[in-house]
Amino acid sequence: MPDIQRAIRVVRSRAAEWGVDPQRVGVMGFSAGGDVAARAATQFDAGNSAAADPVDRQSSKPAFQALVYPGLPPDLPVSRDEPPAFLLCGADDRAGISEGLPALYIQLKHAGVPAELHVYAGVGHGFGIRSANTGAIAGWPDQFLEWLATLGFLKRQ
Repeated sequence: MPDIQRAIRVVRSRAAEWGVDPQRVGVMGFSAGGDVAARAATQFDAGNSAAADPVDRQSSKPAFQALVYPGLPPDLPVSRDEPPAFLLCGADDRAGISEGLPALYIQLKHAGVPAELHVYAGVGHGFGIRSANTGAIAGWPDQFLEWLATLGFLKRQ
C-alpha cells in the first residue's frame, strides 16, 4: 500500500513537469495487483500539508479505479467516497473473482459510487491485453477507454 500511495503522490507532485492533470491520476490493477488497487481506492488520505517532503503533501486518493480480475480482500470497506470503478473479469475465473466482482459492483452501487461491470462468458483468469485475445474479450481495452472518456478522464477520438 505505501508504494502505490507514494506513486500516486509522486505523479501528482510532478504533474506540471510531466504534462499530467493531477486530478486524473487513477489506479489499475490486474489479479493480485487488483487487490492493491482496490485497497488504494478505499484507504487514502488528503496528504499532509505540513510535511517536509512535498510529495507527502499530495493526496493519495486515486481519481478512478480499474480492477481487472482482481483478488479481492474479504474485508474491503466500501464507501461513497471511493473513486469511480471499472470492474472486469471472466465468468470462468475462480468464484472469489467471478462472483466477488459482481458483489463488489452491487456494494459500490448501493454506496453511490459510479461503477461499470463487465463479466465475459467463456473467459478465465489472466487474459490481460494481448493481440492473441479473440472474441468479445479482445475489445475490453476499448471499453475501458470509452469509460474513461465518458467520465471526462480522456478525450474521445
